[in-house]
Amino acid sequence: MSPEQWTSASGNPPEKRTDLPAATAAKPTREQVIAGLRATSEGGADLVQLLTPEGERVQHPDFDIDISPEELRGLYRDMVLVRRADREGNALQRQGQLGIWVPLLGQEAAQIGAGRALKPKDMAFPSYREHGVAWARGIDPTELLGIFRGTDQGSWDPVKTGFHLYTIVIGNQCLNATGYAMGQRFDGKVGDPDGEATMVFFGDGATSQGDVHEAMVWSAVYDAPVVFFCQNNQWAISEPLERQTRVPLYQRASGYGFSGIRVDGNDVLASLAVSRWALDECRNGNGPVLIEAFTYRMDAHTTSDDPTRYRMSDEQEAWKLKDPIERLRVHLIREQAADQEFFDSVDAEADELAARFREFCFSMPEPPPDRIFSQVYAEETPQIAAQREDYLRYLAGFADETVAGGVH
Repeated sequence: MSPEQWTSASGNPPEKRTDLPAATAAKPTREQVIAGLRATSEGGADLVQLLTPEGERVQHPDFDIDISPEELRGLYRDMVLVRRADREGNALQRQGQLGIWVPLLGQEAAQIGAGRALKPKDMAFPSYREHGVAWARGIDPTELLGIFRGTDQGSWDPVKTGFHLYTIVIGNQCLNATGYAMGQRFDGKVGDPDGEATMVFFGDGATSQGDVHEAMVWSAVYDAPVVFFCQNNQWAISEPLERQTRVPLYQRASGYGFSGIRVDGNDVLASLAVSRWALDECRNGNGPVLIEAFTYRMDAHTTSDDPTRYRMSDEQEAWKLKDPIERLRVHLIREQAADQEFFDSVDAEADELAARFREFCFSMPEPPPDRIFSQVYAEETPQIAAQREDYLRYLAGFADETVAGGVH
């Protein structure tokens, strides 16, 4: 099978185009064929979609969703505000205020849909890009800044928010999530609709890591109530999906013995509906479940990355037509569920958030030196307490040492 067939939803070579102008009728390169297929693919016949790129509502026999105009407006607001905070974080890094930033541009629907499907008692384990899920769990965007400024590891309480701290090691959070979910099962918190579940977020690149494989093996063997939410944004930094797998990622679940499903990751309604179903499956003791959110990374992998060196602009331009926010905006207008006053108010709120985000970054205080000893364990051990005291005693020894100008 050729590389072109690998990226075709049917497994057959794509049909030749006869409607191309003469200037572009030359045989494309292999890279152009692969990029074009990736950009224009609808994710195959098994893709769950409730909202087309043109903003039209479509029915699905298994994953329909009953949602009010107010809820639709709320999802739109979520995505707009999260994107604005993300763009501000990107700008702050370029201005030297942050050491690095990890953009989520283009993946707002996948994250907001999944995040809003979680119940208060559920637990979420992120990687380092889940700013949208953090928002859905009630974490203010300013609390993310310390991670990327290098002043803390995350200022929120994972227990109170149901949202674990960011994980930098690729795929490691899947092991953490599986262990937590096994604990939920052992504690008898699984088996009814009011039970608990865990959701872990990772990218397509992480599926090549052993940690992810091990987590899926363990979760399958122990029926852990964990939803593996893979955001397939087509690129693992500079490595395209075609070089990571020969089959769609969601189909890997069958090899572990649990359910897998592919959802349109740029469709917030589909992401919400599928995530609700998967979490309910886990709460009822029918997990685990693998969700592949078929989406696209519209920006760089991080601010240290230059995607123009490895992917073509035509690919990105094609995916712009599937923008998740514009898709929902058009739907709201089509259904007369929102007027211009609403859109203007959301934009104004986004401006206020961006200003507050920026001002908070400029005024961030340095954390207390003993902050590094907090949140190591659920309850501080005597050893940690002793280390804290030793460290503070060590720092106190410099208190009387001054240099010219009174600076110590």
